[in-house]
Amino acid sequence: MGKIIAIVNQKGGVGKTTTSINLAASFAVMKRKVLLIDLDPQGNATVGSGIDKADFTLTIKDVLLNDADISQATVKTESGYALVPTTSELITAEVKLMQEAQRETRLKQALMKVIDQYDYVLIDCPPSLNILTVNALTAANSVLITIQCEYYALEGLTGLLSTVEQVQTTINPQLHIEGLLRTMYDGRNRLALDVSAQLMQHFPGRVYRTVIPRNVRLAEAPSHGLPILQYDGKSQGAVAYLALAGEMLRRVDEKQQQVLEQVT
Repeated sequence: MGKIIAIVNQKGGVGKTTTSINLAASFAVMKRKVLLIDLDPQGNATVGSGIDKADFTLTIKDVLLNDADISQATVKTESGYALVPTTSELITAEVKLMQEAQRETRLKQALMKVIDQYDYVLIDCPPSLNILTVNALTAANSVLITIQCEYYALEGLTGLLSTVEQVQTTINPQLHIEGLLRTMYDGRNRLALDVSAQLMQHFPGRVYRTVIPRNVRLAEAPSHGLPILQYDGKSQGAVAYLALAGEMLRRVDEKQQQVLEQVT
């Protein structure tokens, strides 16, 4: 069965959508079968994947309201991964879900029907801890947290980790932290270096070695509806996301090796 990773942070502008798109594209280049779910009503992951509104009629809204199966709402991107798109209408689904039973498990129930078709399912979450994000955390095996190394980064992280712990305790016991990813990183900035050091100190073994740099080409790519690998595969941003995908795959291999050693 595939691994479901929710990409989260309650702050906006910290690279969640950029990471969702480019990690999906990087896994696809590495011959993994990937499904990206756009769970943010802003729909940036949909647009950034080059999907036009004319290319789909069903969205994640229809899936969450049980009006369509997730396979019916899935479209293929030119970058090799599948996508469940969204529009601003997802906001109406959020309101309706609050009044319905089993509202926290709608996404999980939908994914159980298709999870064996993918190696990875990535969920691009909205920049808030609402019912949509709770759906993602309930469905996910793990959480990837994107962090911009700035003054308020650690303060916001504390609240997010508390929410993850609550979901883990009450709804999804298997949920764990996949890793912390430093985004828009500038190693020349003393504050970035200080925050990065604090992250490494407080979360040993959880912070990815790979950092995503500030990169003009990476910022330009979404306006062209392309992941950075297709827009400029030689850019620092493209190299960084390929490195992140490789690091994540190596972690999986290392864990599997540890399990085998324990068994034998």
